[in-house]
Amino acid sequence: MRRRSFLGLGVAGALGLLAASADASVGATHELKPKSAPYPAPNGKYTDSTVLVHVPSFFSVPESKKVDFVVHFHGHMTTAKAAIAAHKLREQLEASRQNAVLVVPQGPVRAADGDFGKLMLKGGLARLLGEVRRQVPALRAAKQTGRVVLSAHSGGYRAAAACSEQGGVDVREIYLFDSLYGEVESFVRFVTDDPDHHKLVSYSVGGRPRELGAELASRLESRGVDVLRETGAKKVTRGELVDATAAFLFGHATHASATYEELALRDCLFASCLKGKGSRSWHKKRDAARAS
Repeated sequence: MRRRSFLGLGVAGALGLLAASADASVGATHELKPKSAPYPAPNGKYTDSTVLVHVPSFFSVPESKKVDFVVHFHGHMTTAKAAIAAHKLREQLEASRQNAVLVVPQGPVRAADGDFGKLMLKGGLARLLGEVRRQVPALRAAKQTGRVVLSAHSGGYRAAAACSEQGGVDVREIYLFDSLYGEVESFVRFVTDDPDHHKLVSYSVGGRPRELGAELASRLESRGVDVLRETGAKKVTRGELVDATAAFLFGHATHASATYEELALRDCLFASCLKGKGSRSWHKKRDAARAS
């Protein structure tokens, strides 16, 4: 069983922080144009090299000099700038109080395309996060990339799968927000390669992500992995989400709002392997439903 300890804000406080930081005034967001951005890429048709990096207000470089990252891959027909605002990514990280840095790379610009260019190549994510460490002033004291959590909405699943297999970093957890449209075998490998340290959460509102979620859950169970499922009115508890290796959650949001309507990313971060001040209240109520 994983060991996780958290202190700090309660649920009410986290909700208040989300509302208070809706203008992204908490923490610092940097717009970078690193050479290792997804684009431009050889034979790629996109040229926007934007990578958004949010350093939370409470962040400090750990004594280990290793920086933990949350990397989010946006879906189709949007941009990194639109996604970071619309999905309240910064606000949810701030509310979780985890000592990690958010990175949102620009993929295909407003296109029905999930190819994240150079990040799909071997070592691509390691190169990007290395540049982020060197370019963001608050991170320059860091020497290494630490634990990495991957988050994907909709068509971002392809980049999450590629980076989990050949990103060249220590990917510990993957969150798929109505995003399981394929790459099932990649996600099976991710979980089963190290079930004691790897974790996958699939949050679906219906359709193909839910269908493939059932398939992925069955395949993991056939490999001896304990799988956590929400069914009907039954909600996974906070304690169960903390301890899960593979969790399949049924959301009441829409496809467009799957990442934030029920504060799904925030709750995944509360329950994650990341180290931070967390929420004493959220974790104290281990038997409460995750979305309550």
